[in-house]
Amino acid sequence: MAALAARRGAAGLCWLALLAALLRARPAGAQVSGLYCGARSCYDVLGVSRAADKADIARAYRRLARRLHPDRFRPAPGDDPELAPGRAEEAFLLLATAYETLKDEETRQDYDYMLDHPEEYYSHYYHYYSRRLSPRVDVRVVVLVSVCAISLFQFFSWWNSYDKAITYLATVPKYRIQATEIARKQGLLKKAKEKGRNKKTKEEIRDEEENVIKNIIKSKIDIKGGYQKPQIRDLLLFQILLAPFHLCSYAVWYCRWVYNFNIKGKEYGEEEKLYIIRRAMRMSESQFDSLEDHQKETLLKRELWIKENYEVYKQEQEEELKKKLADDPRWKRYRRWMKNEGPGRLTFVDD
Repeated sequence: MAALAARRGAAGLCWLALLAALLRARPAGAQVSGLYCGARSCYDVLGVSRAADKADIARAYRRLARRLHPDRFRPAPGDDPELAPGRAEEAFLLLATAYETLKDEETRQDYDYMLDHPEEYYSHYYHYYSRRLSPRVDVRVVVLVSVCAISLFQFFSWWNSYDKAITYLATVPKYRIQATEIARKQGLLKKAKEKGRNKKTKEEIRDEEENVIKNIIKSKIDIKGGYQKPQIRDLLLFQILLAPFHLCSYAVWYCRWVYNFNIKGKEYGEEEKLYIIRRAMRMSESQFDSLEDHQKETLLKRELWIKENYEVYKQEQEEELKKKLADDPRWKRYRRWMKNEGPGRLTFVDD
C-alpha cells in the first residue's frame, strides 16, 4: 500500500510539473501575434522612438497616412518591394492600429509593459481584450440614464392613473354634489357666471366648473392604493438614493421591536397590531392602507394579531368565498363546463 501511494504521489507531481510548463509556455519574442501590431513594433510602424510624445506620434501618423492611404498611394522607387499597391490597404490598417495603440496613455502603458515583460503571455491577452471589448460608454452613465427614464415613466404613469381616478369621482353623484356645494359656499362658481365684456361661452364656463369640482375633490378625498396621488419619494431614483437611510431605519426599528416585545415583553400597541395583521394577510402597505377604517377596526376586534385567531378568521373567509362561488351562476356554469367538456379536449370533425 505504501508503494502504491508513493507511485500515485510521483504521478501527481509529474502532472503538476507538466501543467506548470504549459502555463509558462509563451512566444520567444516580445511581439505577440494577434495583439496590437502583431510581430512588428508599433513604434517601428510609425517610425518613432519609445520616448516620443503624443505630438510626435500624431505628426508621424499624419505624414504616413497621407502617403499610405489606398486611394492616394503611389509606389516610389525606394519603397519596400513587398509594398505593392494591392497591399497598401494592409499597410494603412497596420498604421492605424499602431496609432490607436500609442495615442491612448493606458493602452500605450499596457503595450510598453508587454515589450518589457514578454514572459507574461496570458496577462497580455487579458489586458488587450479587456480594453478592446469593454464598453465605450461608462456603465454608470447608462445605469443613471436608465433609472431616470424609468422614474419619469413611473411619475407620468402614476399621474395619469390619478387623473383618471379624479375624473371618475367627478362623475359620481355623491362626490359631485358635495363638491358643488363646497364650491358654491366658497364662491368659486360665481366667477364662472359673471357677465360683462369678457363674457365666456357655455363650453368655457362648463370647463371651468369642471376644473373647480375636480380641484375640490382632489383636496377633500384621500385616494389610496394604485390610484393615489404620485409622490416624488416613491420614484425609483429616490428609492435608490434613500436606500441606505431606509436600511438604517429598518435596522433601528427591528432592534427596538426585539428589545421591547421579545426581551421586555411589552404589549403591542395599535400600530404594531395592525402591522402583524398586515404581515399575516400578506398585503403591501399601500393595499392595507386602502382598507376602510371600519374594516381595520373589525380586524382589531377579532384580535387577528394572535395566530390562532387569524387561522380561524382565514378559514371563515375561505368558507364564505366557497359559498359565494357555489351560489354564483357563472361559477356553476364553469363547473358544469369543466365536468362535461374540460379544458384539454379537442374535437376533430372529418370532412
